[in-house]
Amino acid sequence: MPLALLALAVGAFGIGTTEFVMMGLLPDVADDLHISIPAAGHLVSAYALGVVIGAPLLAALTARMSRRTVLIALMALFVAGNALSALAPGNDSLLAARFLSGLPHGAFFGVGAVVATTMVPPERKARSVSLMFLGLTVANIAGVPAATLMGQHLGWRATFLGVSAIGLAAIASLALLIPHDRGSLASSSGLRGELAALKSLPVWLALGTTVAGFGALFAAYSYVTPMLTGSAGFAEGDVTLLLALFGVGATAGNLLGGRLADHSLRGTLFGGLASLGLVLLVFPLLMRAEWSAALAVTLLGMAAFITGSPLQLMVMEKAAAAPSLASSANQAAFNLANAGGAWIGGLALAAGFGTTSPALAGAMLAVLGLGVASVAYAVDRRRVTPSAGRERLVASHVPEGSGALQH
Repeated sequence: MPLALLALAVGAFGIGTTEFVMMGLLPDVADDLHISIPAAGHLVSAYALGVVIGAPLLAALTARMSRRTVLIALMALFVAGNALSALAPGNDSLLAARFLSGLPHGAFFGVGAVVATTMVPPERKARSVSLMFLGLTVANIAGVPAATLMGQHLGWRATFLGVSAIGLAAIASLALLIPHDRGSLASSSGLRGELAALKSLPVWLALGTTVAGFGALFAAYSYVTPMLTGSAGFAEGDVTLLLALFGVGATAGNLLGGRLADHSLRGTLFGGLASLGLVLLVFPLLMRAEWSAALAVTLLGMAAFITGSPLQLMVMEKAAAAPSLASSANQAAFNLANAGGAWIGGLALAAGFGTTSPALAGAMLAVLGLGVASVAYAVDRRRVTPSAGRERLVASHVPEGSGALQH
């Protein structure tokens, strides 16, 4: 694999760290800024909002620029947002800085996925995307715990300065390893052509599969701490290690999904969603003992991230005229899944169905994801079948022995 994928993975590592570290720093931030925990929780929402808005917007606005230039510029914006977070004097300014930090997230992964697939043969595209995503999953194993410990011992502001340093390292890596490209990301039709490519039904079905599939993950994962402490009997101090197990599973699933998708993209997607639904269905049973709960968290990460690179690649293929914009939109869909899944899991809890009920809600979302993926498959078959039928009709009218359709 090209060494340039390492530069993309470094950027993904920094983005993954800053996205998830705020969850562990909420008490420290709330205490320092004299706000409540729920108010500090808005900092998580501000970042997610930045991702949803910034992903398609920045991808569209930079569509005709050099890919290398876009990636470096996006990472520079990421560094600025995290540096401003470290220097924010109050809650309002920190909210704005977190929103700014989220803006380049989706566009970086979107453009990065396009760059990754152009550097490898067609039969290794999914694997190249999974290697870029490796930075995101490893962030859950090493980056987030290390950044959380840094914040607890040196103050939360030091964490964001540290993440800024990771961003600077990513900029240096991108400048050194990503090859110069003269072409633009967009077609000659420009921004209008990019946006027109998103009108395709298969693109929206692919995005819908992302929302439902990863919504299944976040319906359960958003409430995994009360499940581990309330049902499995773990102490709160053990949760950090267990979340690292989730990162281990996600890393393994990401790499496995990339390899399998290069052989069968659709088969990997269906298998991953089915596995995710099965894991979530048995989650309440696995939460009855500590050893099985640890296994459940690992399997949850693995099953969910098997679908990561297949979904990213499928969206790009369905919007061939605007792969960077569609790929970035998929990251926005991922964050909508984060918010929507957490909301649906919360509804199950609020209805009094029990501590592990968010997992069952997630299982239903996984089934919904399978349904959307099945509809997408049926639409694809209907689009292919008429053209195949026309070819057979033409062949039947060619005089025998003419050789017009012989190969």
